[in-house]
Amino acid sequence: MPTGMWWFIGAACGQLLLAAVLLRTRSRESGGPRPDGVPPPQALALLRGGRRAAVTVALVALHQRGAVAAGRKHTIRANGGPGRTEDPVQLGVHRALDRAFALRDLALRPEARRAVDALGRELRGAGLLRAPWRLWAARTLLGCVPLTVAVGAYATGASGAGLAAALAVGAVPTLGAAGLSRQPQATGAARRLLAATRERYPLPADRREVTDGGLVQLYVALYGDPALALFLPRFSRDGGLLDRPGEVDGNRPPRAGGAGAGDGAR
Repeated sequence: MPTGMWWFIGAACGQLLLAAVLLRTRSRESGGPRPDGVPPPQALALLRGGRRAAVTVALVALHQRGAVAAGRKHTIRANGGPGRTEDPVQLGVHRALDRAFALRDLALRPEARRAVDALGRELRGAGLLRAPWRLWAARTLLGCVPLTVAVGAYATGASGAGLAAALAVGAVPTLGAAGLSRQPQATGAARRLLAATRERYPLPADRREVTDGGLVQLYVALYGDPALALFLPRFSRDGGLLDRPGEVDGNRPPRAGGAGAGDGAR
């Protein structure tokens, strides 16, 4: 391997190390846990599925109070005031509904965006989300790692056995970059929190086992479509909340009686 190639290998390793530093976060105590130690449902949803998931949980809470309803063509519309809530995400989502919106469009409305972004800042402060600029910068550096190795091989004129050796050595930082590039915005601490909360609150087999509307929000935050299909099939289907509409078994309306009758526990 040409001697000059080591400079490029060193540069690639430096890029990998700097990216790892940017992706590193320190977990601190969350600023807004519930009395039972579980973060609010919108926070868990944001960690699990991003902005859309957080807005979905806010809509579930608003729907439980009769503040929103399914509109035409898989949209959501306001159905009165937001009810008795001080939750910023729920209030922001409700203010955004000056007319009916599809979920994707609603999540991008300024009122909803500001509320979710404020929640995201709290979670970043708690070490549960990576800052977007850190994630962008780290991914840019990681994308430069294989490029640096390839440029080095070309610039040093490596060929034959020397080229094979250069690529073999360069494969080490390249593989490391490929692994780190898959890091999501949620940190390891966030993933552990989600896993521990799912273990504590497994999704029930029958919605009649749940009589607390707050738990319905928590299940939707943790499990997404399966929980929506279990607890709020009609609202989820008609309002276009499902990522995979087939999750609703036969699109049947909810059975009367038990928890969540009338599309969700109140």
